[in-house]
Amino acid sequence: MKKRIWLTFDLSIYSDYEGMYYWLDTMKAKECGDSSATFSFEYNGDLISELTEAIKSNVKLEKKDRIYVMFRNDNGKLKGSFIIGKRKNAPWAEFSLVSGDDIEEE
Repeated sequence: MKKRIWLTFDLSIYSDYEGMYYWLDTMKAKECGDSSATFSFEYNGDLISELTEAIKSNVKLEKKDRIYVMFRNDNGKLKGSFIIGKRKNAPWAEFSLVSGDDIEEE
């Protein structure tokens, strides 16, 4: 089977960028912005485990590296998950908080 994959990666400063770029090149991935790519991935049964194994066997990952993938499931719904690492607080968190007038009562 074959699926279109959208992949984003957040690698640490000492990570294996060369390995990641080489692997993406072998996948004929198209660039989708900084640290983002899309490509078709051929797999036999379990898309997520096979994709994770393909990356791990080609890229030396560090403890804080993160890779997020998105794809359409068999029902056509868009799915996404971290296959390496996990979600963290967004840099824009709490930017929209509006401070109200603090009234002190005596």
